[in-house]
Amino acid sequence: MILYYATFIPGLQTFIAQVIKERLSDVKINKLLDGAVIFETETSYDKLNFFCFNNIFAVIGIMEQAQDANALQDHINAVIHGAYGDEKIISANTKNIRTFRIVISRENTPASIDEKLRLKVEKLISDISGLKINRTLPDTEFWFLYRNEENQKENFSVFMKRLTLRPSWEKTLHKGELPPPLAWTLCRLARLSHNETVLDPFCGYGSIPESALKHFHITKFIACDNDKRSALFSAERFKKRKTGEFIIHQADFSALPTLIAEKSIDAIVTDPPWGQYKEVKDAAFHVKMFEVFAKLLKDGGRAVVLYANDDELLRAVPDCFKLENNLQILLSGRKAAVYVFFKKE
Repeated sequence: MILYYATFIPGLQTFIAQVIKERLSDVKINKLLDGAVIFETETSYDKLNFFCFNNIFAVIGIMEQAQDANALQDHINAVIHGAYGDEKIISANTKNIRTFRIVISRENTPASIDEKLRLKVEKLISDISGLKINRTLPDTEFWFLYRNEENQKENFSVFMKRLTLRPSWEKTLHKGELPPPLAWTLCRLARLSHNETVLDPFCGYGSIPESALKHFHITKFIACDNDKRSALFSAERFKKRKTGEFIIHQADFSALPTLIAEKSIDAIVTDPPWGQYKEVKDAAFHVKMFEVFAKLLKDGGRAVVLYANDDELLRAVPDCFKLENNLQILLSGRKAAVYVFFKKE
């Protein structure tokens, strides 16, 4: 069995556990944490195909009941003295992996250690793996991470190798663009089926349609945004799609009932402006938004909305919608929620 440590958006624990169990028949969840999960399976990394995680690591070893003050230093010392865990993970690298660096983290915050200790563990990993040290732009990373789980009354330190090799989302996305794992999660919560017509009235730079078209094989996606720059970018992003597969309108969402047939949409998946990057001051905005949803959605259709974690949105929901789920999450340090609505027949 292979032991993995995977990170995700805090607040999605129940959803993540469900996805893992559905995708992996042999899975055992060892720890389900706020924003992370440790699980084991026979499935190799190249066949996991999970799109809900920010990063995935191969766990080399875990130090249970670690003491906060010295946990990281104690764990590093233990590794230096031969307590590696699964040494094969350290040495198993593809031809493209030639360099590495050490990352030390306490509660997801960078932590420092004695420089002599860092040099010793770097040399050890280099000797075992044959990799060279590169602290600036490495091909892979070895992490020592300390977690203090108050609710579970357990502290532990984990030594692991990072398997995802992309830069952080913050460095690669446009301002206001959803991280792909969150866009995938919204689409999954909408229970999309490939032959449905899906709408995003506030598509921005296209994270939600990208996920719906790529991972859920949607054959007709309609997008809309009133920002010219975002709409042009999304149009260019999907220009190679087949005719009719992706349609975009540069318009205010309130104009959509004049552009789209009534009750022609199976699902709405969207991230309207809620103050994360663009403030909405019009109190009538929420009422108008649900009026548009009610006109365009088929009876029995779904609407998944990412919004601020407050009651303002819910007060505007008309009687024709039923709230199925409310997942409270933390997005870039701000409280938010994913609301899943069902339009009554």
